[in-house]
Amino acid sequence: MPSARPRLLYVTDLAYPARGRRYCDEDIRLTARLREDFDLALAHPRDAAALMAAFDAVVVRNSGPVLGHQEAYDDFRARALAAGTLVYNPLDGRADMAGKQYLLDLSATGHPVIPTVDRPEDLHLLPAADRYVVKPKLGADSIGLRTVPADALPGLADGTVLVQPHVDFVHEISFCFVDHDFQYALYTPDPGRRWELRPYRPSASDLEFARHFIEWNTLRHGIQRVDACRAPSGELLLVELEDLNPYLSLDALEASDQDAFVAALKASLHRFLAVAH
Repeated sequence: MPSARPRLLYVTDLAYPARGRRYCDEDIRLTARLREDFDLALAHPRDAAALMAAFDAVVVRNSGPVLGHQEAYDDFRARALAAGTLVYNPLDGRADMAGKQYLLDLSATGHPVIPTVDRPEDLHLLPAADRYVVKPKLGADSIGLRTVPADALPGLADGTVLVQPHVDFVHEISFCFVDHDFQYALYTPDPGRRWELRPYRPSASDLEFARHFIEWNTLRHGIQRVDACRAPSGELLLVELEDLNPYLSLDALEASDQDAFVAALKASLHRFLAVAH
């Protein structure tokens, strides 16, 4: 049984050099608030597997791309599953947590995502475009992303990369959910400056779009971020469904909205611990 004040191991890489963001600031501020309800210690992702047995749950937050510590993450995941360790977000996510295959699956089954293929024989399924985006299936944080002309695609689509048409979108919107409850949305007024975000008030149809993917993922607990772009036609298309360690951009919110998010996160963690025990 958990203690009167549950013990959380909060996994973060405070030194990760994220472009346009400061992971460390977000995690320092968020853990300060979580300590109001929980006994909490921070751990680097390489140390999580060795330390997790002493805690009631592990909270994976701004731990950086798994590529940077793939062996340590695989070990942590395997040991956590074998021991029944509580991990938040739970390890059964179907989106980025499991790799990029979900983008191919969603595209093939007609969901509103940027059209995506990975094999040369499927290139004809993509809409015609002047440029295409090619990114590694195992990539993260735009690592390895390239924009190329159509004639370069046959030599690149070898099953290890995703190929998508380059979309000249109006803006990008990120919808943040805790469990299945919408918390806030942020958008980029300038598409060329991905991390210069402002609060966004989504329409009913915007929220319906975002909830579609939250429901598809079936995670009962945790933080998820639905990243979408608005095409010139006005429709939203999924860019990414982040269910492993989504950056929250809390510093772009008003103080009252930050407080509301923290309250929702605390309540979710308490429910997660209570259900598990």
